[in-house]
Amino acid sequence: MKTLSPVDQLFLYLEKRQQPMHVAGLQLFSFPEGAGPKYVSELARSIRDYCCPEPPFNQRLRRRWGQWHWDEDKQFDIDHHFRHEALPKPGRIRELLSLVSAEHSNLLDRERPLWEAHLIEGIRGRQFALYTKVHHSMVDGISAMRMGMRALSTDPNERDQPPVWAYKPNKRGRGMSSPVDAVSSLARLTAGASRQIATVPALTREIYRVTQKAKDDPNFVSIFQAPDTILNQCITGSRRFAAQSYSLPRLKKLAGAFNCTLNDVVLTMCGHALREYLISQNALPDQPLIAMVPMSLRKDDSAGGNQIAMILANLGTHVCDPANRLRVVQASVKEAKQRFSQMSPEEILNFTALSMAPTGLNLLTGLAPRWRAFNVIISNVPGPKEPLYWNGAQLKGQYPVSVVLDRIALNMTLTSYRDQIEFGLIACRRTLPSMQRLLDYLEQSIDDLEIAAGLR
Repeated sequence: MKTLSPVDQLFLYLEKRQQPMHVAGLQLFSFPEGAGPKYVSELARSIRDYCCPEPPFNQRLRRRWGQWHWDEDKQFDIDHHFRHEALPKPGRIRELLSLVSAEHSNLLDRERPLWEAHLIEGIRGRQFALYTKVHHSMVDGISAMRMGMRALSTDPNERDQPPVWAYKPNKRGRGMSSPVDAVSSLARLTAGASRQIATVPALTREIYRVTQKAKDDPNFVSIFQAPDTILNQCITGSRRFAAQSYSLPRLKKLAGAFNCTLNDVVLTMCGHALREYLISQNALPDQPLIAMVPMSLRKDDSAGGNQIAMILANLGTHVCDPANRLRVVQASVKEAKQRFSQMSPEEILNFTALSMAPTGLNLLTGLAPRWRAFNVIISNVPGPKEPLYWNGAQLKGQYPVSVVLDRIALNMTLTSYRDQIEFGLIACRRTLPSMQRLLDYLEQSIDDLEIAAGLR
């Protein structure tokens, strides 16, 4: 048996009926050329033959001495994990999203390996879908997407491709540890502790600077600036999922016109959509909404040059003009990047931890609901640029389905595929009624920015 890491244990600890902790992906495929009406049924029959999954898909939870462990499931039942379903007529995307909303609301069974795959037929236009969900204690969102991509091919003629759970994991040889290895590990641990302690003076100075600047600049993002909104209420276990694709070339033209990054444009779109949605609910606060945005801070093209931090971005929801809103977003993100560019990796890690501490405290205890670092999570995961296929069926779109947290009732995750940016929005159904309107507001934001940039 293998003991779960402390972080993975935390995902299990955080899970409640109203707060499922699984991530998922929805993949939409078109039928291969020449496929008959029974194509999906035949595909389901062939998939069901893969009844001996590879790790981690064959692992179930065991609890021993107060800790969770992974252990091989000796009584694996493929019929529990793989399900072949059909949409009710008329088989629109609306019915597909409704099915995903219902399935994403359900907890995974901890007595079995923590994953499910749903093959869905009956979609208009000779299409079918695959909805796959995996518990966050098994994989994170990026790992889940990589697993899903691993099951696909760039060759439209390739056949007999197994589902993701049947792929053999990449194994790296590992020899026995020597006394030298143990000494080296101890040295690295000691050096790491020393580096953490060395960050204290720099962090103290930066926190003081952030506090002082927030007093003078209303657009500057401090740790406790996020306002109270309907997005930050207690949630229920019901979910609503909304998804849509937008033209990547259109967004790149906007980034060029405003001399900003693609991520700045995406955040501005989200700010506009949230502003319009909150206005429709008579719930727009005077202060701007704050987003937590995972951000790559790579300084060069080297393999080891990647850094990841959680940035708090001002979404400019208090600004009516789209061009001015984009400038507020751009300045907020640029300031956060400049701050991190002057820090060491240890200082970035610790500053991020301090920034997120209020939200973490609320998730674990619920003791300080007014101490809020951010209102919404917006995550952008790069995806493949070339067309992909699964047993001859072309992937038309892939939409991330993420996690909703108590008092963070909306998660906006997006990824790129070919010439598309694909949004997957997940929210508490009861807390945020008619959340699917955000998709129309995102499209409206692109139109408004194009007019402001003189592209129309």
